[in-house]
Amino acid sequence: MMEKSIEIGDLNVYIDKNHILKNVNLTIPNRKITCIIGPSGCGKSTLLKSFNRLLENTENVKITGRVLVDGENIYAPHSEITHIRRKMGLLSQRPCPLPMSIFDNITFGCRIHGIRNRKKLKTIVEHYLREVGLWDEVKERLNTPASRMSVGQQQRLCLARGLAVEPDFILADEATSALDPISSGIIENLFVKLRSEYGIIMVTHTLRQARRIADYVVFMYMGEVIEAADAAEFFDNPKHELTKKYLTGAFS
Repeated sequence: MMEKSIEIGDLNVYIDKNHILKNVNLTIPNRKITCIIGPSGCGKSTLLKSFNRLLENTENVKITGRVLVDGENIYAPHSEITHIRRKMGLLSQRPCPLPMSIFDNITFGCRIHGIRNRKKLKTIVEHYLREVGLWDEVKERLNTPASRMSVGQQQRLCLARGLAVEPDFILADEATSALDPISSGIIENLFVKLRSEYGIIMVTHTLRQARRIADYVVFMYMGEVIEAADAAEFFDNPKHELTKKYLTGAFS
């Protein structure tokens, strides 16, 4: 079976004529945690959003180049967007539970993709709530609004909702920055566990977090990828002078 991958070739993104991403060429490994790091405004979140075509929701955006997911160029003229987004589970900076019950949050994407059997949906809900360590906490209140959960629980619910459509990759945009340290640690531990099944791509502004959990690191500056390498090599033996300065705190 072909190994899943994301390959970016000559990717450029312009928003309101500002050149946000500049000639990005990169391969994202599967079944590893890839952390995208760099100072604020360097294009980290823009790069992440390019992987599932969320950039198209931005006004006055122009995109050139290629993003290949499992060999398919998702920016080809006739690419089907629902099919593409199913490959990508998305976890935002702040939890975004849908205004419905815990049960319906998990099954929302499944229903969109044609799963209607109630028994199967119940099995899916239990499986993915267990996957994120929520089942024992919420099994008695599956039909209550997700908005009544704590923020940390909501973020795990959103992760379960993304996993329920069986994506290839999990995209996390500073997914722990709004959480308390305990909830943040739970999410980090979940990512470490889940990387045996999924490629996890995480934008983080915290170097300590990248050092803790990254297998692969991408360092960005001013819209360009400056350096990308296995985490041990990146942190212990950075090649680029800008990388060395960033890692020593010369700028942030």
